[in-house]
Amino acid sequence: MKVDAQIMYGTLDEVPHLVQAAEAWGLDAVWFSETAHDPFLAAALAAQSTSRIGIGTGIALAFTRSPTLLAYLAWDLAALSKGRFMLGLGTQVRAHIVRRFGMPWTPPAPRLRTTVQAVRAVWDAWRHGAPLDFRGPDMILSLMTPFFAPPPQPHAIPILTAGVNPPLCRVAGEVADGFHVHPFHTPAYLRDVTLPAIARGREKAQRTSGRFEIVVSALTVVEGTELSADAARRALAFYASTPSYRGVLAHHGWEDLGQRLSILASRGRWAEMSPLITDDVLHEFAVVAAPDEFGSKLRERYRGLADRISIYEPFAPTQAALYRTLIGAFRT
Repeated sequence: MKVDAQIMYGTLDEVPHLVQAAEAWGLDAVWFSETAHDPFLAAALAAQSTSRIGIGTGIALAFTRSPTLLAYLAWDLAALSKGRFMLGLGTQVRAHIVRRFGMPWTPPAPRLRTTVQAVRAVWDAWRHGAPLDFRGPDMILSLMTPFFAPPPQPHAIPILTAGVNPPLCRVAGEVADGFHVHPFHTPAYLRDVTLPAIARGREKAQRTSGRFEIVVSALTVVEGTELSADAARRALAFYASTPSYRGVLAHHGWEDLGQRLSILASRGRWAEMSPLITDDVLHEFAVVAAPDEFGSKLRERYRGLADRISIYEPFAPTQAALYRTLIGAFRT
């Protein structure tokens, strides 16, 4: 299992130092999410500042950019990184797409499938010089002259998609090269719902051979460190208040918890939410361990369920001892 890191930063000038530390420690990849920053800018700095480590968006929002723009961004980053770039795409929830980005909303699973297929169609046109002719259910791409085609680059670009509920898991199996597991998950949900849905998608598309990577960002509580139970409870309360994620809670019989948290969130009563995350819920969603045990507990928790693992909390150079323990557990 590969060991990755989630990179968060205040300003872009922090990125080179962070990714160089991750590379020096022997981590396999760094991921940039689309929260307070555009992930592609940071990915470019990471590619320019390192020589070995994998670099990916984990995730970039698929519905706020056209497929052709995504194709350009990933193509240039693959060239800059000499083949180390991985394009991770996700959907976000309707409120953010419509109210934060001002973009239209359509059913996410079919739209994500079309987006991935369209990105690949653009790449194929650039690689082979063939006319661009993509016709999806709600999108047509039919114009690509040589003037607008970027220089050739030989590197394959993996596309990983993300999701929580079965329809998006099936889409990943149909069209993607891997799947970003949302931090709001449990091993039971991953085993019983996520992985079987991906398998059904792969079978439907007759893609049962070839590599497919499951990428997990795991909530972790490490006693005596900044990876605290309070921080994990806050994260869980926030995610559990999202109605579209309620299926994870329902898998464990905790639907009422999600409803209560949604009501509190709608009223802005954030301080009252994390106390509702009981120890039972915390231990189901997070690895809770002493510093010298958390690596081995994380490995056992995700054995057979994941190909790549990272800690949900942002990477920091001050966490050298924790990452040494983590890398040691997964490399033995």
